[in-house]
Amino acid sequence: MALLSGKEGPGSGPRTGRPAAARKGSFYRQARLLRPGEAPARPRRREDRARHVVINVGGVRYSLPWASLDRCPLGRLERLRACHSHDDIMRVCDDYDVGGNEFFFDRNPCAFRTLMSFLAAGKLRLLREACALAFRDELDYWGVEEERLERCCLHRLRRRQQEEEEEEREEEEQEAAAVGDAEGAQPLPPWAAPARGRLQRCLRRLGAAVEDPRSGLPGQLFACVSVSFVAVTAVGLCMSTLPDVRAEEERGECSQKCHNIFVLETVCVAWFSLEFLLRSLQAESKCAFLRTPLNLIDILALLPFYVSLLVDLASGGPQPGRGGGPQPGGGGNKYLERVGLVLRFLRALRILYVMRLARHSLGLQTLGLTVRRCAREFGLLLLFLCVAMALFSPLVFLAESELGARQDFTSVPSSYWWAVISMTTVGYGDMVPRSLPGQVVALSSILSGILLMAFPVTSIFHTFSRSYTELRDRQRRRRRRWWRAGGRDPPALEDSTRSHTDDSFPGLDGPFPPAEAASEGPGAGGGGAADP
Repeated sequence: MALLSGKEGPGSGPRTGRPAAARKGSFYRQARLLRPGEAPARPRRREDRARHVVINVGGVRYSLPWASLDRCPLGRLERLRACHSHDDIMRVCDDYDVGGNEFFFDRNPCAFRTLMSFLAAGKLRLLREACALAFRDELDYWGVEEERLERCCLHRLRRRQQEEEEEEREEEEQEAAAVGDAEGAQPLPPWAAPARGRLQRCLRRLGAAVEDPRSGLPGQLFACVSVSFVAVTAVGLCMSTLPDVRAEEERGECSQKCHNIFVLETVCVAWFSLEFLLRSLQAESKCAFLRTPLNLIDILALLPFYVSLLVDLASGGPQPGRGGGPQPGGGGNKYLERVGLVLRFLRALRILYVMRLARHSLGLQTLGLTVRRCAREFGLLLLFLCVAMALFSPLVFLAESELGARQDFTSVPSSYWWAVISMTTVGYGDMVPRSLPGQVVALSSILSGILLMAFPVTSIFHTFSRSYTELRDRQRRRRRRWWRAGGRDPPALEDSTRSHTDDSFPGLDGPFPPAEAASEGPGAGGGGAADP
């Protein structure tokens, strides 16, 4: 066991008073690579054999002096020198040969070769073809600090660690979503349970048609009708802003055209109200249903119509629903007259009906999720624009106020608008610098705006792509679960390499399960898959 203790022959080592070898010293340079089949030279004396050790890493053998393990940067080899028993050795290496004084480590020989170069040259570098994370594991195994890496290699390792952390966080989110779908974090709605009776079967099919456009032909028709009403509402809102219609509204009159627009709006609101009521009835938790973003948008879009209708009826207006509430002097109620301005503003919220398209569009859902996840990137972009705006606005004002032929830039605050329009490369032309210094400032503003806008675009694009894939996979997992809940084997889902056209509006095309499986709809909560 004397060989395992690392005892040195006389005249060597720290006990003899000799200075210890430096980390980049002669002992490390004495390490020699043994070729396959080559046996280490056997000194004649036992004391000489005790001074050398053979390190076998993945079949690659090195012969080096025992003394080189003193204060070795490789902490595992330093612990090997201090071993005195079989258990101590096996805690350090995987196997050993006492007779040959050889110790085996089942590790990557290429990584250890890099470490041997570090012992000889004193510089630890990461090979270009090596995996940074795998090399980090090797450093941890051999007991080498990451800070010993050269600066460029350390930056590469840190960057790869950050990417790994982001990937792990994304995988955890996806696994949490999958576990939630499987274990009931978003339980199946009541109409997904086995139907008992004719009434329950009807309710189940109705709920599937409302929640899942791909549940069958009824769901497809329901989605088409809903999208059509959204388009009709947008057209009606545009028609209500025509000059002749607004003039009649200000006079408190209601022609046949105004009446037709009001009837059209009433029909659309009735359909949206019915759809909202059906979704709320299918939701198990009404509070969770009301907290979903798309349902809040529905409430904000529907409420102004009913409030305006009630106020018009209470004020004795000429036509319910026409106009933004009572007209001045119409009912003699000054309070209701002041409410009219608020109601006209509320009725402008009808444009929120367009957001209902997100219920049937995976692309719009992805856009909303991307905006939520890229809040930091958008904040940085806003910060960059504000700093650049605060820089270029005073410069162009000073240049134009002193040398400009026309005084378009009357103040620094008025120049803020010009700076924003220039940096976003819109260029309305309402404020144009005329002097040469002003044009130089304008050129600098445009170039800096292009660069600032390009910085966060890559990160936002990757987030959008990742969010699209995540929502699509989540939608497929839910569809599989709905099929299994109906006692059927899920069909083969479409290939991810196909065109994305049918994912844009999944309620309008794509394969549909049979009508009997209509119960397999999205989870309760009213928002369905549209809630990012």
